[in-house]
Amino acid sequence: MAVAKPHVRLKKELRLLDVYAIATGATLSAGFFLLPGIAAAQAGPALILAYLLAALPMIPAMFSVIELATAMPRAGGVYYFLDRSLGPFLGTIGGIGTWLALILKVAFALVGMGAYIALFFPKLQIIPVAVAIALVLGLINMFGTKKSGGLQVFLVFALLSLLLVFFTGGFFSLQTVHFQDFFASGFDSIMSTAGLVYISYVGVTKVASLSEEIKDPEQNLPRAVILALATAILVYGLGTMVIVGLVPPAELRNNLTPVATAAGYALGEVGVVLLSIAALLAFVSVANAGMLSASRYPLAMSRDHLLPDLFRRLGRFGTPFHAISATVTTVILIIVLFDPVGIAKLASSFQLLMFALVCLAVIVMRESQIQSYDPSFRSPFYPWMQLLGIVMPIYLIYEMGKVPMLFSFGLILVCCGWYLYYGRHRVVRAGAIYHVFERLGRHKHNDLDTELRGILREKGLREEDPFDEIVTRSRVLDLHQPLSFEAVVKKVAEKLQTIIPLSEADICRQIMDGNKVGATPVTRGVALPHFRSDKVERAEMVLVRARQGVRIAIFNPLTYQEEGSEEVQALFFLVSPDHNPTQHLRILARIAERVDEKSFTSEWKQAGDDQSLRQSLLHDDHFLQLHIRSQSRTASMAGQSLRDLAVPKGCLVAMLTRDGQSFVPDGNTVIQEGDRLMVIGEKTGLEALESVYLAD
Repeated sequence: MAVAKPHVRLKKELRLLDVYAIATGATLSAGFFLLPGIAAAQAGPALILAYLLAALPMIPAMFSVIELATAMPRAGGVYYFLDRSLGPFLGTIGGIGTWLALILKVAFALVGMGAYIALFFPKLQIIPVAVAIALVLGLINMFGTKKSGGLQVFLVFALLSLLLVFFTGGFFSLQTVHFQDFFASGFDSIMSTAGLVYISYVGVTKVASLSEEIKDPEQNLPRAVILALATAILVYGLGTMVIVGLVPPAELRNNLTPVATAAGYALGEVGVVLLSIAALLAFVSVANAGMLSASRYPLAMSRDHLLPDLFRRLGRFGTPFHAISATVTTVILIIVLFDPVGIAKLASSFQLLMFALVCLAVIVMRESQIQSYDPSFRSPFYPWMQLLGIVMPIYLIYEMGKVPMLFSFGLILVCCGWYLYYGRHRVVRAGAIYHVFERLGRHKHNDLDTELRGILREKGLREEDPFDEIVTRSRVLDLHQPLSFEAVVKKVAEKLQTIIPLSEADICRQIMDGNKVGATPVTRGVALPHFRSDKVERAEMVLVRARQGVRIAIFNPLTYQEEGSEEVQALFFLVSPDHNPTQHLRILARIAERVDEKSFTSEWKQAGDDQSLRQSLLHDDHFLQLHIRSQSRTASMAGQSLRDLAVPKGCLVAMLTRDGQSFVPDGNTVIQEGDRLMVIGEKTGLEALESVYLAD
């Protein structure tokens, strides 16, 4: 059994624009520049409808991937989601299978360039060119995600600009006769074609494997993926309509350069050149995005001991050197030894299966009722959206025929073999599905909740979380004499009963019961007793400084047996409404993060009064203290009522300390000399106040 080691996290370097470019670039390539001709041979002009229908199964998968990625922003994407929800067995299938499917798509894109290059250089050997591009992209990926993301932005926006020229010129030359007998191929052919071209959209969610490297993934990931899918649907819808409307049906069938052919009809030879350049940009773009995404799968699986430790090591530039090397090497071997164009088409059925499992993963995570499962984006129309996302891919796989199904089955067998041979003896995890079983009277896997709580702490607070307000209005106990934990709890209950609708006895019971079941975190001389109640309307907190220390018993959360004790000097008692458990956990996580900062202990011990104790818990960027003194710039504030003060928008005077007593002021409160104001709010507003009243 492997021993867990701390993971080195990847740098957060990807902005919204980078994420959008990677998601879009992973989508617009062969699906637009190669497949329309093949699709036309099956569906005729109805290939337009087939492309639009193919996007439908993508919508539930997209919503599901976004939800999972904002809850668990970790490298590995589909692998990580399936592993943590359905267990390492299905995680292995998802990880190795999706890695290989992405690699096939990269190889397909690089070799697929050959059809367009042959328009101008018919004698050029495409294999050496494809290998060279693969090596260059691999090197760029090794130098950092930021550089790879910057290249992606350039490639995608150059591609979209050329496509805009194509669409604009093409609309003026459409031949309506080409749309006759639109449904002549029949419904089955249209649905089969939809299954074929579905692979055109799958790249849009692969950026989830990079979620660990995205700045503010809870905001940027959903926006980027939704924008990328909307862009893909628009490009495929308009593009296939222009292609069908420009190219005669007989010439379009099985045409491997349909966009260049259509551009020739609309814009002449210049159009052929421009759209061939666009095609090359698209193929390089999808190869770059695919390689970037694919390399994170070995990294994530290595962290979980399903692949050798070699793949988790980061290189000099903070990127997974060995994972990228393995990905590039495998791409080159497929290009040289196999027919990636033929194999990549078969991989579409495996991608459909993975997206069905991702939709199932959302159902499992929701029904597990793990409180620390806290996505910032929740899929709409749950669970119907997910059930549709399971049924539609399975139907499309059936329509694609036996060969793609057999390919997927073979890929699954390979993954199963690896798990049974290598991974099974090295992991002790189980997925969230065991939490569902626990609700049915079976067992659950507690480590997952611990891991998700760690992710909560890493993600931090959300804008709507009132952490600063809770701290600034908190009650304070500054204890000079030694007391037992039970005596401290009684004093805290006396304060809390005045601000929440619970009796002193109820508060004491809930705190003590929580401690006895191991729900009170104790670390670095700090304890966080907490509970939730359906009778509480807003979160409240009591801060306790125990100058002589308080000894608190430590209980095992599994056996409920006492396992020792620890002396603490700080105790933060938090009570929250029962209806918002994830906000409760995020506030606890923020306190734990602050406690771990080097400055906390000294600030807490040196605090001279109640307000200083509160300030030691707040982050410097979120509050500002103004001391009204006659010999300082703040002297001008004395004698003014609070409503007359020029406080910047987004800032609030949350606490006023006068003669050693702290209270929450209102607009009629008149400022006096000697007062100390605690102002909380946005960083820019606080900086403006600081420049007026505290600058030298």
